[in-house]
Amino acid sequence: MADERVAIEREGGVAHMTLAREDKLNAMDGAMFVAIGEAFRTLGADPSVRCILLSARGRHFTAGLDLQYAGSQFAPAADPGRAAESRLRHIQWLQDCFTAAEEARPPVIAAIHGGCIGAGVDLACACDIRILAADAYFQVAEVDVAITADLGTLQRMTRLLPEGIVRELAYTGRRFAADEALRLGFVNRVEPDREAAVAAGLALARGIAAKSPLAVAGAKASLNYSRGRTVEEGLRHVAMWNAATLVSGDVGVAAKARLARAEASFPDLDA
Repeated sequence: MADERVAIEREGGVAHMTLAREDKLNAMDGAMFVAIGEAFRTLGADPSVRCILLSARGRHFTAGLDLQYAGSQFAPAADPGRAAESRLRHIQWLQDCFTAAEEARPPVIAAIHGGCIGAGVDLACACDIRILAADAYFQVAEVDVAITADLGTLQRMTRLLPEGIVRELAYTGRRFAADEALRLGFVNRVEPDREAAVAAGLALARGIAAKSPLAVAGAKASLNYSRGRTVEEGLRHVAMWNAATLVSGDVGVAAKARLARAEASFPDLDA
């Protein structure tokens, strides 16, 4: 994966994806964006993957955008109009690398430790669930380098936090610590350290992977579709989903397992 910017391990239906540029505090350069996007698209389309855990090596989850890489994107141009069009396409490509987490068929759990800064917040917001180590903090740090956050934080974080809090974080760049993130519901839980956060993420991922992958995929698809739409639109969408999928054998498997007080075993989804 792009010079091992991202490492992937598999355990049954769980894929553990790890940011692996720890010598650079997992700062995101072009190769890192490529690796992240490729990993989510590949794992998201793999019928045997039922949940994805995202974590990171080293001292911090990520220091955000690699500033040397960012600086290389703003070279002087002979034609400012053409340069702006090229820059627009590049920003959209960066956005798509993180949107791949949101669009992946299985849920994505982020286990975050240390600093989750700048682009790291964008990535965390695109995940389904966030689990923190006690030392973790978030920082919408783009404002400190005179940039407007543009990879998803401003669009997704307002679904996860009160808008006034998001505005404060975006306008000030202050640190948003684990205890505050938990109190405001931005994260699901806080564990003592990185190892405990990863262990909790793996346990949760295994639990999700044991469920019907069709039902879980339907829940994620419906939740994503319903965002920004009316309740009526969301109800129509999930009705169509269930009308099409309730004929699945998973329903019978689940019913028999419950009657027998046994663990259900569900087949993988199709490619």
